[in-house]
Amino acid sequence: MKYSILNYKIVKENIDFRYESEFFLPKYIMQENTLCKIDTVPLSSCVTFSNGRSFDSKEFCFDGDVYIAKIGDVTQKRTFQSWEMVHKKHFSELNATYLKHNDILMTLTGDPPDVGKVQLIYKPPVNKLSWNQRVALLRLKKSTAISSAECLFVILSSIYCRNHIERWAKGIRQRNVGNPAVLNMAVPILSQIQDQLTISVQSSFSLLDQSKELYAQAEALIISELGLTNWQGKHRLSFVKKYSDTVEAERIDAEYFQPKYEEIIKAIKRYKGGWDTLGNLVSLNTNNFKPKEKQEYRYVELANIGTNGEITDCITEEGQHLPNRARRKMETGDVIVSSVEGSLSSIAMTEKEYHHALCSTGFHVVNSKSYNSETMLVLMKSIVGQLQLKKGCSGTILTAINKDEFRRIILPIVDNKIQSKIQRKITKSFQLRKESKRLLECAKQAVEVAIEENEKTTLRWLKKQAS
Repeated sequence: MKYSILNYKIVKENIDFRYESEFFLPKYIMQENTLCKIDTVPLSSCVTFSNGRSFDSKEFCFDGDVYIAKIGDVTQKRTFQSWEMVHKKHFSELNATYLKHNDILMTLTGDPPDVGKVQLIYKPPVNKLSWNQRVALLRLKKSTAISSAECLFVILSSIYCRNHIERWAKGIRQRNVGNPAVLNMAVPILSQIQDQLTISVQSSFSLLDQSKELYAQAEALIISELGLTNWQGKHRLSFVKKYSDTVEAERIDAEYFQPKYEEIIKAIKRYKGGWDTLGNLVSLNTNNFKPKEKQEYRYVELANIGTNGEITDCITEEGQHLPNRARRKMETGDVIVSSVEGSLSSIAMTEKEYHHALCSTGFHVVNSKSYNSETMLVLMKSIVGQLQLKKGCSGTILTAINKDEFRRIILPIVDNKIQSKIQRKITKSFQLRKESKRLLECAKQAVEVAIEENEKTTLRWLKKQAS
């Protein structure tokens, strides 16, 4: 049994008069004592702190003017292109503020351990990004003991700062942390390694940019091959369809018959290499796998899908603790495609480390002899797949594309040479992303080692990792 013995004065003097036992867990006391041995400054001396605006949920859309970071966008480190948007009018009504380069976002609410997670805004488009309520903006002051926002970002990502937030957060299921608790956080200065931390973070983001560029090139390659480079599908407010079309489709909802869907399908059918239905081109995994109670499995949900088709930060649990929807078993090379409207771009390729992982029944799991996995990934995430996935969605409470509609999707039979080019670009893109993540993890580890041991040794190790 773990326990802590404290003087009542210590309990009484904390700013919230916290007296529950969890607040005084030994790990929190030990980390607090460790920080007392090195130079620290309160976070309030380093940053200006701003809470997000209360954007109306009814105003969120995917065709607005300003991207808004929500809690999930910060916790999952999603790129701004996947954030929901609001129109400029609503943004102006709330007198909201734009995000800038090197701003840091922090979640103030979330399920454990998501409260207090941070994301660095790196080279954003001008006057295009903002943040929602229960997300805070931390902007580094000009004169401070911390030399750069990159350095502060990785320090705030360390276990010491993460545990500080978790300790001060209140609530049982969903945790909330107040502004004073955040601003009173002790931030280690670590003056000897700050420059190298900055270099490591900058290198990480540079690799990430290269990864994104390679993915964009792969997508542009398939779009060019189909002659759709300059094509833009327009949503029409009115159009005419025959009654016989509704009978054949067994659908009467106007969205299903939007002309832009027909246009993309006609373009695919004109492709020189030919076309076929997805149902004829892939194997669709519809297994209802039942996990063994005492065996551990990796479990992938929609929130674990990255912008460019990677799987990130999934949980590992014994079968008995997994949710009932953990019923799809994944194999190396499978492509998992979200079936739920609103997250149709959540599509990922299964790499070796996720072989025999489980995913939610909210995914369609496919494999194909006609396409390599990288080409299937790009096809389904491009306008070719996205518009048809949107077209096939139906339902009221939960709008999604069912198995039959999914099978009806039309795909081009892409030349093997083009597929090989796409494969090389995506493979390199994934490698760069992994290296980017490794550098960031090394920087975070360096912060923790420098706090617990010494900065000189840590600096040598960090330089070696970055070389």
